[in-house]
Amino acid sequence: MKSRNIPTLFPHNHASNLLLLSNGDVLCTWFGGSCEGKADISIHLARLSSGAEEWEKPMILSDDTERSEQNPILFEISPGVIWLIYTAQIGIHQDTAVVRWRKSEDYGQTWSEIRNLFSEAGIFVRNPPVVLDNGDILLPAYYCLKSKSGFLGEDYSVVKRSSDMGLTWSETVIDGSAGLVHMTLVETKDKKLVGFFRNRRADYIYSTVSEDGGKTWKIPYPLDLPNNNSSIQCTKLKDDSLVLIFNDVNKHIAPPKVNRPPWFDKKDMDKIELDVTEEPSSVWGVRRNPLVIARSVDDGMTWERVKTVITKDGIEGEPEFSYPSIKQAPDGTIHVSYTFMRQYIRHEELTENFE
Repeated sequence: MKSRNIPTLFPHNHASNLLLLSNGDVLCTWFGGSCEGKADISIHLARLSSGAEEWEKPMILSDDTERSEQNPILFEISPGVIWLIYTAQIGIHQDTAVVRWRKSEDYGQTWSEIRNLFSEAGIFVRNPPVVLDNGDILLPAYYCLKSKSGFLGEDYSVVKRSSDMGLTWSETVIDGSAGLVHMTLVETKDKKLVGFFRNRRADYIYSTVSEDGGKTWKIPYPLDLPNNNSSIQCTKLKDDSLVLIFNDVNKHIAPPKVNRPPWFDKKDMDKIELDVTEEPSSVWGVRRNPLVIARSVDDGMTWERVKTVITKDGIEGEPEFSYPSIKQAPDGTIHVSYTFMRQYIRHEELTENFE
């Protein structure tokens, strides 16, 4: 396994997504600034050129001085033509978020003007879209709503669809997805669509399936894989198996001492009314380690853990290794990125045998 730390510009870095370009370059995007939820949080992009050993210095791709810009996605819609999609919210209030968009036509060297892709308040994204054989773009998204415990939890997931290269969009609500977010979507070898969710209740990863091109979806059901109310990502490998990267822990394994997101400025969190309930609709503060890869050879029905990417061994306290991204290159190399204790983004290269 080859490890690299991607250069950063600011002390707080989180929520990376990888894109393996058709020209052989690797791009990584994430958000960075002083602290999540602050107005100085912006979208960053770094490049590992084909054949290079070191990542280039990142560029900043967003410029809103009043909103916290987060959760960027990269997507190559045709050779050299890349979309950047990200969220922009007021402070830590995710129910104020809108989704924004930029385009590059030169493999990410220069970018178009920023515009709103979705302007409805509270809409959020995390994982990239898929393109069907008919050209339809399916983009997982979700709506952020305040919960009984005062900070999210009643969120629900949707799939956005465009049949005209992003000019217009329709929306399908995933029934039964309350509390399930960050849907990561893959198309299987037999053209089924399978989605996997982060769970605000911090117990298990959930899954859903569509057999009609995303028009209808089965009620999400729990997998035998834990979730700690943190992001996950799935991709399909060259051999048609699926791999899922996640924190192998949940609230049952490591109950949080305090049900509150620990990464925000405490003064910002104190402004939100958090009611103590016997059964909170969201659970926060479960540790975010270790980071593990599981593999499925039956389209996500069953899973085998095949690689522990990183544990807390040798690090004091409960370090955060979170919000992973995973992609496979044409040569078989498996690329992984993740948040390393909010200090920087780490990039790992694994062989096809996860070594």
